Amino acid sequence: MTPLHEGKLKYLEELANRIREDVIEMLLEAGSGHSAGPLGMADIFTVLYFHVLKHDPKYPEWPDRDRLVLSNGHICPVLYAAMAHAGYFPLEELKTLRKINSRLQGHPHRTALPGLETTSGPLGSGLSQAIGIALAARLDNKKYRTYCLGSDGELNEGNTWEAILFAAKNRISNLTLVIDRNNIQIDGYTESIMPLEPLKEKFEAFNWHVLEINGHDMEEFVSAVSEAEAIFEKPTVIIAHTIPGKGVSFMERDYHWHGKPPDKREAKEAMEELRTLGGRIRSEHE
Repeated sequence: MTPLHEGKLKYLEELANRIREDVIEMLLEAGSGHSAGPLGMADIFTVLYFHVLKHDPKYPEWPDRDRLVLSNGHICPVLYAAMAHAGYFPLEELKTLRKINSRLQGHPHRTALPGLETTSGPLGSGLSQAIGIALAARLDNKKYRTYCLGSDGELNEGNTWEAILFAAKNRISNLTLVIDRNNIQIDGYTESIMPLEPLKEKFEAFNWHVLEINGHDMEEFVSAVSEAEAIFEKPTVIIAHTIPGKGVSFMERDYHWHGKPPDKREAKEAMEELRTLGGRIRSEHE
């Protein structure tokens, strides 16, 4: 995979910040939804849709496209924003999030919107779905890769660990799992509710190739994705350490923002911070 040159990096960082702004605007308009996770994953989704994935918004059903499965469907505002910027649907439609008859429901609905690979809702099922898609590629002698995006909180689900075992046994090397390791879930911090550490060693014990990165470092993420493509004997997991609520100081690392939207005052404050951050990003690259 092509490394990020300076110009592309600047473009992606600015776009990720714009996607964060979109997330705030979407959640304010909807009056419900999740704030922390979408903001924390904006960098990764931006890199996926604008550098990593082989896809064509004008031909969403292209047989050789890479597949993206969002297991923790509640962070879909960031998925929708990335897809809109990529050209799957008009940016104006983002304001319909969670409204009746909208294509942008609170969890992705596969048949509602071109470009969605699965329907998500119950946590813990996305990895199993992604494994099925990756196995289909193998059976059909297709070269596309499957990317599964999941949360650390849903690793509490037993079904996830069954899938982890199955993927290792069957050497599903055309699958890359990306875990949003933001350390929060709806009731608190992961290590208080159901400790996950040592997470890297757990995956290694299950015979996965494990990479740990800063989930806000786009170059690190691209490097990890490239390494995953070169691993043929086992599946790869990228444990992406992220800051929930990234870019909005009063949301960062606060689990209370896992499942609530900002009100008008909070949204105004968040947008001011993000616009200031956007200006700083532009000046750093000049």
